[in-house]
Amino acid sequence: MTAAALPVAVVTGASSGIGAATARHLAAAGHRVVLTARRKDRIEALAAELAEAGHQATAYALDVTDRPAVDAFAASLDRCDVLVNNAGGALGADPVASGDPEDWRRMYEVNVIGTLHMTQALLPALTGSGAGTVVVVSSTAGHATYEGGAGYVAAKHGARVLAETLRLEIVGTPVRVIEVAPGMVKTEEFATTRFRGDTERAAKVYEGVPDPLSADDVADTITWAVTRPPHVNIDLLVVRPRAQASNHKVHREG
Repeated sequence: MTAAALPVAVVTGASSGIGAATARHLAAAGHRVVLTARRKDRIEALAAELAEAGHQATAYALDVTDRPAVDAFAASLDRCDVLVNNAGGALGADPVASGDPEDWRRMYEVNVIGTLHMTQALLPALTGSGAGTVVVVSSTAGHATYEGGAGYVAAKHGARVLAETLRLEIVGTPVRVIEVAPGMVKTEEFATTRFRGDTERAAKVYEGVPDPLSADDVADTITWAVTRPPHVNIDLLVVRPRAQASNHKVHREG
């Protein structure tokens, strides 16, 4: 199959973690991947890695909260078959009483408005493909609350509702909407970013937890859902490590 004939998968937040792993898995599954993130050097390095492995990949530096930039990106594509809305993240773990409104605003902008920008801009191409797929990477935080996480929980609830509503609104079109909600995933950046570089505090999140999920675990799940036959819609997949029964109950050894 020529490069032009390969289905195109756009992955946001592809510079690290779940996004980078998803790009690798989708490329291996036969997609031409378009890597987007703010860190140009990271996605260019990943594109080079994939190309060396014989896959088709391009890098495009993009801030999903910048709507004119998102529109320009959408206009640059020759086709789009899959959109993985992965860009997101958490900031802080403060209670509602003392949480920083700027943290809340930033989390909502990236997790919800960024997903909205990308979905709106690429929906015509996804529809035109005849078998489009929108993936929203939410979180178990979008399905249950916990203390110290209200800003992130609110943002991920917003992402979940966006996916659910979009699915209702576009039923009858050739586009599926899939939500993947990971639980405890140990990546190189998520908790460290949340705690503003405090690596010791970030490490405590996973302390004693046997086998938390990896970015590859989530990427494998996303790729499985995307590669189902076009008429099969996996509405929602909640993915947790065996040691995590809920947001509030986690088995820790020692």
